[in-house]
Amino acid sequence: MTAVQVALPDKLIDLFDGPADVRAAHGGRGSGKTRSFAKMAAIVGFQHGMAGTSGIILCARQFMNSLEDSSLEEVKRAIEDEPWLLAYYEIGDKYIKSKDGRISFSFSGLDRNIASIKSKGRLLLCWVDEAEPVTDEAWNTLVPTLREEGEGWNAELWVTWNPKRKDAAVEKRFRLTDDPNTRCAELNWRDNPKFPEKLERDRLRDLRERPEEYDHIWEGGYVKAVTGAYYAKQLTDARQAGRVGVVARDPLMRLRAYVDIGGTGKTADSFAMWIVQFVGLQVRVLDYYEAQGQPLATHVQWLHDRGYTPDKLTIRLPHDGDTSDKVYAVTPESELRRCGYDVSSIPNQGRGAAMKRVEAARNLFGGIWFNEETTEAGLAALGWYHPKRDEKRGIDLGPEHDWASHGSDAFGLMCCDFTPPRTKTSTKPPAVAGGWMG
Repeated sequence: MTAVQVALPDKLIDLFDGPADVRAAHGGRGSGKTRSFAKMAAIVGFQHGMAGTSGIILCARQFMNSLEDSSLEEVKRAIEDEPWLLAYYEIGDKYIKSKDGRISFSFSGLDRNIASIKSKGRLLLCWVDEAEPVTDEAWNTLVPTLREEGEGWNAELWVTWNPKRKDAAVEKRFRLTDDPNTRCAELNWRDNPKFPEKLERDRLRDLRERPEEYDHIWEGGYVKAVTGAYYAKQLTDARQAGRVGVVARDPLMRLRAYVDIGGTGKTADSFAMWIVQFVGLQVRVLDYYEAQGQPLATHVQWLHDRGYTPDKLTIRLPHDGDTSDKVYAVTPESELRRCGYDVSSIPNQGRGAAMKRVEAARNLFGGIWFNEETTEAGLAALGWYHPKRDEKRGIDLGPEHDWASHGSDAFGLMCCDFTPPRTKTSTKPPAVAGGWMG
């Protein structure tokens, strides 16, 4: 058999070298990872076919309403770039298959067709592109279907995505894992030896005109503020002004906790809590905590572990903090008070309360400083918090109730509760040296 050479970014040469169960690549726009994985999928199909092995190369995405939403065109173009691959495959408008009948490509959406994947024929390889939104449930169904193996090979899972959230299922499974059989690489525009001049102009334009989005789009960073988010501009301004970094705790000032109450059980809303200090006109945001489905004792234990004991901390709850349990006639407020905390509930703000919190936060944002290391998850929530839209009428329907709303609601509660001092005080950056962050 005649040897051929295939051009790939250097990082992918290492990624595809040697055995693995999972090969994954993440990064920003223009990295060449999608076209490279498409080409390598065709090559794997060619290798299996030439070895006499028959089966399916599955190309999946979380959302695929039609073949136009699939990786079909990417695979076609990758095959057409290599004459020897083009000679092996037959390409139709809606299909790709080998001329010897051994290899065929299949395209599926995981959100609707995940169960049907189990009934497909012999899967030799599954490549999941645009994998950021794929759920844990989908991975749990998909992975066990890849069980084929032969002499010197086994069915592999390939995954490519542009990161958005650190806690996405794809991040935890394939990027933040120590599994030696999972190989993962980061690719961005500078890793693509064929990076187009047109994309370079687009990149520089985004760097100049949309700096708040640049890191996510081009450098593969997590989203700090989604387009249309309530606090997108405010967070960008805070970062540029240096108000997101290392913030010291004032040992003479009392700590305050602002809470959005969740519940217990797997389907309960999250319990979210910000730890802050009001120092003159400054709001020093020192810490953030969020947990889902845990009892109140778990949250109290976190407070104690972090040194936020009753003698140092005042807790403020939303209006339902004094709503009693239907069975045991206790409230979050009464239970926290029983643990020794100074706690009270802020009255209901009435109609339009969510947007009142948003406006209060926007007005106060210029005086807020964040300790980045301990509030990373909370900052992510603020950057994601966005309105639900009625696209037909072109109007906002108020905040979207999703994973970001709990931390954002607690943050807005804090902003509504802030009362500036009667006398003007300094708005200089909070001190670091000698503070609690040392």
